[in-house]
Amino acid sequence: MSASVDAMAQAIALAHRASVGLPISDESPAQYHHAEHAYRAAKQAARALGFIEADAECVALAWRARTERTGEFDAGTWPDVTVDFGLAPHPRRDAFAPCPKSLGLYAVLPDAAWVGRMAQAGVPTVQLRFKSDDAAAVQREVDIAVDAVRGTGARLFINDHWEAAIRAGAYGVHLGQEDIAAADLSAIRSEGLRLGLSSHGYAEMLRVDRLNPSYIAMGAVYPTNLKVMPSVPQGPGRLAAYARLMHNHALVAIGGIDEARLPEVLASGVGSVAVVRALVTAAQPEAVAAKWQAVIAAAAAAQAV
Repeated sequence: MSASVDAMAQAIALAHRASVGLPISDESPAQYHHAEHAYRAAKQAARALGFIEADAECVALAWRARTERTGEFDAGTWPDVTVDFGLAPHPRRDAFAPCPKSLGLYAVLPDAAWVGRMAQAGVPTVQLRFKSDDAAAVQREVDIAVDAVRGTGARLFINDHWEAAIRAGAYGVHLGQEDIAAADLSAIRSEGLRLGLSSHGYAEMLRVDRLNPSYIAMGAVYPTNLKVMPSVPQGPGRLAAYARLMHNHALVAIGGIDEARLPEVLASGVGSVAVVRALVTAAQPEAVAAKWQAVIAAAAAAQAV
């Protein structure tokens, strides 16, 4: 059995190293919970390809499910069928309010002044990421941001401060993985706000999928110094695999994306690209926003043909 599993694992790793392989960051030993050859081979290969234990387990279970469903082991095709990952079909009765699958350029901004400026510049989706422990200051900033986008057509998401977002009547809320447990998701849903959730690999994607959000953010695609990330950069190859699996959701790519990397990110099939520093550090942010939007629009048109 060991020789057969090893050969199967090597075939998987050889076929997919160029697209999804990354340096190994998780040095913990692989944990095997099933005896099937397909499962064990996929788990071994996923760990060799640099997936952390939790994500490798998702890949292995999907490979096992596909092998059982199709009756054959296929080392050459990466799993991306929703049923093999245990995802529920769409549409879903208890889903959050929907947003467009293509959110376009998504500007993550530090204050309401920037939110208003980019909304006036025609950026279709903006997020207020205002950091403060002063609840009154947070509410003021959220209120100003909501007023600033009124009449522009821009969709405004509020990062983290879901209660202030509800009170102000924002379009939506964005929560990181660490913020989900503390938020009242039922209140956000009942008030009709959209919900965006962060993910950093298969395990987190499957977790947030079960919460039926309006969109799923996936990253970090490339290295970023803006915050300490829970995982290594995922790269465009993994991003494309995630996008194929999660195609029923609106998807946002985030993390280290610049103008040079924009085309390969868009080629993954995501409908939105989040930018943090590319706009606020630009000498002419309106011109940069317009240029990025033109590239996004051209990519969308090409994919629609």
